[in-house]
Amino acid sequence: MNLASAVRVFLSYCLLLHRWMGSEQAGGVFDQGGHSVSLTRLDEARAPPRCAVQSSLSSAASLPPKPLLVAAPRETGEYPVILFLHGYLAVNSFYSQLFEHVASHGFIVVGPQLYTISGADTTEEINSAAAVIDWLATGLPSTLPLGVRADLTKVSISGHSRGGKVAFALALGHAKAKLAVPLAAVVAVDPVDGMGVGKQTPPPILTGRHGSLHVGAPTMVIGTGLGELPRGSLLPPCAPRGVSHAAFYDELDGAAPACHLVARDYGHTDMMDDDTPGARGMLTRTICRSGGARAPMRRFVAGATVAFLKKWVAGDAAAMDSITARPDQAPIALSVVEFGDEKAIA
Repeated sequence: MNLASAVRVFLSYCLLLHRWMGSEQAGGVFDQGGHSVSLTRLDEARAPPRCAVQSSLSSAASLPPKPLLVAAPRETGEYPVILFLHGYLAVNSFYSQLFEHVASHGFIVVGPQLYTISGADTTEEINSAAAVIDWLATGLPSTLPLGVRADLTKVSISGHSRGGKVAFALALGHAKAKLAVPLAAVVAVDPVDGMGVGKQTPPPILTGRHGSLHVGAPTMVIGTGLGELPRGSLLPPCAPRGVSHAAFYDELDGAAPACHLVARDYGHTDMMDDDTPGARGMLTRTICRSGGARAPMRRFVAGATVAFLKKWVAGDAAAMDSITARPDQAPIALSVVEFGDEKAIA
């Protein structure tokens, strides 16, 4: 082999290696990560009987203000925390596969059950979610596997549907008390603010004005292409146009990095577990229009969340930058890929 041929072979090898590394960086987050994961359920604290002894009071004090589902890596280390808020009338366990995927990449996911039955007003769940954040510093460490520590210098907040609205509400300071820890990032998954423009649930988050929301932290808004479409003639869409993902992204003020990704062929509940049992689980499949199998959408939501948090929380931009450059590497087709100003937050 002459020198020119050797150079061509070497350059071809470098190009293939570059492409493989880019694919691995983006594609890797859409697959399960390298950590084994524990999944723990915690009951909420309840007032003890009047005759209870002091030890009962101490035990109750370590329990969370709401029932929790916690996914955490099993390997020794310190990991960032993300609070995930369920959708309207959903159950936190409906997202267990999503939680496990995110946790397998080195995050602790805390999913509170904010309510069993709720009316239109979201004020109580906003305050309940804030109370869970307040509890993390004292209560979370004892729930984690041996040697696993939570990095509580900052906490990220995510939420689906109505939970996405609550995540925005927390970031915008709608809770009755200031959050106990600084906010690292926000990930809203097909967020919804009511049944339509002018029919928002209190307190309304969307204002109808471009650039009116100052979140102050890096924010990713994930939308679904089918969420705005009704399942049938008698059912309203689960994520009505004007109060869903596009409106939330449009109203961000641009002061912090932002990202908007829309899964073209998937619906409002398609990131949930493959099996969502019970009457509520059945409703997740019958009320909202669906794109079919949930695994691809769940892999996308989990992977995009991991990539975004790795960049803006852990300081590792490789996966997010790879998705930015090659969105076709996602396990689903994207109809919208938008990135706001990615300057560092002062």
